[in-house]
Amino acid sequence: VLQRPEEIELAERWLRRRPGRDVPAVYVEHNTPKADVPNTRHPVADRADLVLVHVTPFNDLMWDAGRAPTVVIEHGIADPGYRYTGELARAAVVVNEPLRRWRVTGTDLLPRFAEVAGLDVFGLGLAGLGDRLGLSAAALRAVGDLPGGQLHTRMAQCRFYLHPVRWTSLGLSLIEAMQLGMPVVGMASTEAVEAVPPEAGVLSTRVDALVAAARQLINEPTLATQRGKNAREVALARYGLPAFLTAWDRLIE
Repeated sequence: VLQRPEEIELAERWLRRRPGRDVPAVYVEHNTPKADVPNTRHPVADRADLVLVHVTPFNDLMWDAGRAPTVVIEHGIADPGYRYTGELARAAVVVNEPLRRWRVTGTDLLPRFAEVAGLDVFGLGLAGLGDRLGLSAAALRAVGDLPGGQLHTRMAQCRFYLHPVRWTSLGLSLIEAMQLGMPVVGMASTEAVEAVPPEAGVLSTRVDALVAAARQLINEPTLATQRGKNAREVALARYGLPAFLTAWDRLIE
């Protein structure tokens, strides 16, 4: 199983066998292309001797794989359980290095949402985030990086999950939030438009529409709870472990 371009040569050197020729091989692509989209050629484009596995249909659409055979096996995660309380009239945001990644992660959009909901931000590299955005400690709480169980419990106390990311494959934190029972407000870009149906939240390319949706969820906790339950049902069916493991078993066979 290959996951980075350099692993092809590394595997051949270590195993003394050529992946795809002397030993069956698959290459798992986790990311969206980041160069000349949609003309970005994949590192294994035109290789007919291995299988290119994409984690979302969007990635399969956007990468140019040439004649290389491709399949899509979507994410599968262990169910964290229904933990939603929504007791905090705030939004949960999970992001790593929001200052460095800035527009990619939609960091520049956070002040717009802070006008209607306090933000609890989880992840790595959050130092100085509030100051850079001009937000008070109450408007943006940089919670930081928490162990998985603590993270899930703490996220689920927030009224909704905010996904302002412009360009990403499909964040596992989004799927986790849905399985926790959280409603979603997020950018209608990349695979998110397929992952989050209307009954589970609001996706749009209009920031003003998303801010309005955030305000509604803050003001209507019963609506937020119902949409969160819908989100969990969808995410369990599509991104649960059974379908994921079955698909991988079938491919490996």
